Amino acid sequence: MQTKGKMLRNLTLALTLTAGRAAAQTCRLALSLAMDVSASVDATEYAQQRDGLAAALEHSGVVEAVFSIPGSTIALHIYEWSGRRNQAVVLDWTLVRDPEHLRQIANSLRRVTRSQTEFPTSLGNALGFGAIALNRGPACDRKTLDVSGDGKNNDGFAPHNAYSSFNFSGITVNGLAIGGADGEILPYYLSKVIHGPGAFAEYASDYDGYAEAIRRKLIREIGEQKLTGLR
Repeated sequence: MQTKGKMLRNLTLALTLTAGRAAAQTCRLALSLAMDVSASVDATEYAQQRDGLAAALEHSGVVEAVFSIPGSTIALHIYEWSGRRNQAVVLDWTLVRDPEHLRQIANSLRRVTRSQTEFPTSLGNALGFGAIALNRGPACDRKTLDVSGDGKNNDGFAPHNAYSSFNFSGITVNGLAIGGADGEILPYYLSKVIHGPGAFAEYASDYDGYAEAIRRKLIREIGEQKLTGLR
């Protein structure tokens, strides 16, 4: 569970970034990003994941994808996941106003403190948490859940249970499978985790390749591509 201090920091981050949003912009994509903080992820790997996502949000290709359509933007939501009851919101729903706002989000993400370290891998519960977040989120043309992880489900709901128990109507689930801990993680994500029209998985052979993989993934899912399968 989040400590009260961490919850207050996350709430302050969300309120600060949301203030002054551009009401004239329409939202074409609600994107929830889920980061793995289960026990298989050590401190160095966590930093690579968090900072790699931050760097990707600042990358020129991602910025271009976000603001490629005049008068249109995306909404971001970020959370950490591990065990069945161990999810923590890092950034609540925020409509991205402009490139500088996206840079502020990235910089704030780099200052986030890891929510937990010792719980197992409950992908089903992580998926359910993301579905609830997307269903209470802003009204956007598309809804996408982006789940990163390095291990198979070993606690709580399995992914197929999540898909039968939570409302995934209109939600596409993409995956970023991170190798190293489990050599079969990519086939698992392709067969068990991704879900919905046009869903796909990216692959990083280890956490050293995470930053590049999440950058590719964001450019692809923020754009209008409808391709299915692994790039």
